[in-house]
Amino acid sequence: MMKYDFTLGYDLGAWQDYKIKKKIIMDISASTNSHMLINGISGAGKSFFQTQIFAKIARTDKDSTFYFADYKRDDSYAHLREQSRYFSYEDTLQALDIVYGIMKARISGADETRNQVTLIWDEYVANILALYNDGKEGKQKAEVAMRKVSEILMMGRSMCVRLIVSCQRADAVVFPQGARLNYGVVVILGAFNKSIYEMLMTDHIDKVKQRIKQKDFGRGSGSVLLQGADLHFIKVGEVANMEKMKERCKLALA
Repeated sequence: MMKYDFTLGYDLGAWQDYKIKKKIIMDISASTNSHMLINGISGAGKSFFQTQIFAKIARTDKDSTFYFADYKRDDSYAHLREQSRYFSYEDTLQALDIVYGIMKARISGADETRNQVTLIWDEYVANILALYNDGKEGKQKAEVAMRKVSEILMMGRSMCVRLIVSCQRADAVVFPQGARLNYGVVVILGAFNKSIYEMLMTDHIDKVKQRIKQKDFGRGSGSVLLQGADLHFIKVGEVANMEKMKERCKLALA
């Protein structure tokens, strides 16, 4: 199986203290759990980081197929709105159904292809909670969606199906049966929030507290946990050509 490495970001300490770009490398090949959970309050830099990740994966693994679910129809993704695999607001569940259907077809043997399929879901938690609070029918839709997400997280890697979601708080209520534990990459950006770290990086919170005694996290910086064990403090990289990055994302959804 081919290995696909790319730069997730840069070591925060090396960046702040020595102006050195020390890369934090991530493997996104099918053999690795590359489901990704991106957290942070509004203004933490999630959208920019998510767009970077999208563009990097599209550039690194040119055989990948992408679907993008944009619940809040964020202006950060306005350049994607006319693309065929972009879904917003009430249509986001269509993207989930398509990707889930691909995984099920592969499991059953009806689909023998194994190119990587990635669903990027912006503001996943807000999307599910809105459904959950929209009466009986909405609650049923939310529960079905959460079940499908849980199955993708548990079985997607072996079928080359990846999930990348962003949210402000990864509340357990929208990740049933410990589904949060199935993310191989967990990123928390922005100012330290004790409750978020206790939910997602419990075993590493002392290291995080020690780090913020020296320097707090700002926009575009924070923590990343790889495969549940490998903790890094991260600085999101700069982009020399924003239009080129956006164009790469557009082409990946065409």
